[in-house]
Amino acid sequence: MVDTTPLTAAVDHFADRLRAAPQSRLQRGAAAEALGLARELSRRAQIIEDPSGEPREMPDAGMFAAADQVTVAVHDLALVLQDEGQIEEAVRLVAEAQKRAGV
Repeated sequence: MVDTTPLTAAVDHFADRLRAAPQSRLQRGAAAEALGLARELSRRAQIIEDPSGEPREMPDAGMFAAADQVTVAVHDLALVLQDEGQIEEAVRLVAEAQKRAGV
């Protein structure tokens, strides 16, 4: 089993920033960026778990749920990651999304 602490720490930080962000920031794109990240992390987890299956898209639960959706998606992904390279890639995706979200 690989150490996913860097990934969960990065997402927890991003989610905390989203929760603290004003509604106007969420509306200007931070929530959409978080949802996009959650969907990508979820897609990756599903592909690892079932490479022959068709990944299902995470639904949009609204801007105030975006932080929770990212958190759930990353914890699902962390359970199936198999090597340090996958973790580093996921941490990079989180950092880029947080930068684009401006939080």
